[in-house]
Amino acid sequence: MPSRTPSAPRAGRPRSAAADAAILEATRAALVELGWSKLTLGDVASRAGVAKTTLYRRWAGKNELVVDAVAVLFDELELPDRGSLAADIEGVVLQFAALLDRPEAKTALMAVVAESTRDEPLRERIRTSIVERQKRLVLEGRSRAQARGELPLEQDPAAAARTADLIFDVVAGAVVHRTLVSAEPVDEEWATRFTRLLIGGLAGD
Repeated sequence: MPSRTPSAPRAGRPRSAAADAAILEATRAALVELGWSKLTLGDVASRAGVAKTTLYRRWAGKNELVVDAVAVLFDELELPDRGSLAADIEGVVLQFAALLDRPEAKTALMAVVAESTRDEPLRERIRTSIVERQKRLVLEGRSRAQARGELPLEQDPAAAARTADLIFDVVAGAVVHRTLVSAEPVDEEWATRFTRLLIGGLAGD
């Protein structure tokens, strides 16, 4: 289903954070129960207790709504300072895997990724709403490791950005493949082995 062109913001009452949260939660619940093909904005509105027009004032269509419902889940990821680069990576890998194991996250992510293969605007929204936002974890972790002296500083901003992209792709790709494609557990032992491999590659860069 092609994405509709987002409409210009309308004047009126400010958006309700509570209504937004209820709509996104209803979207995830509907995806788990109905699947992508049967999900409708009318069903989401009914579950959230809002008018269908309320959804259209906020989102251009189903694709945008589902991406935002997934993005909120990924925004829960954090990178607590666990004292070392290895411990930080293991912690976020286990968090990410636990998130992907939740039915609402698994169903929603796989649905939007599948749809994005034939919808370029949707693919771009995934990049901006999920991928680019979560690169904050890479930037934070790398900066912290550099401050500890665990990783070298990069003087070239363009090279630093490319490195951040690569780290994100490696971590996210490995965890998504392990959990959603191979359907294998991401436990502490796997996270430790993966982290050793990742850090070994970074140290040899």
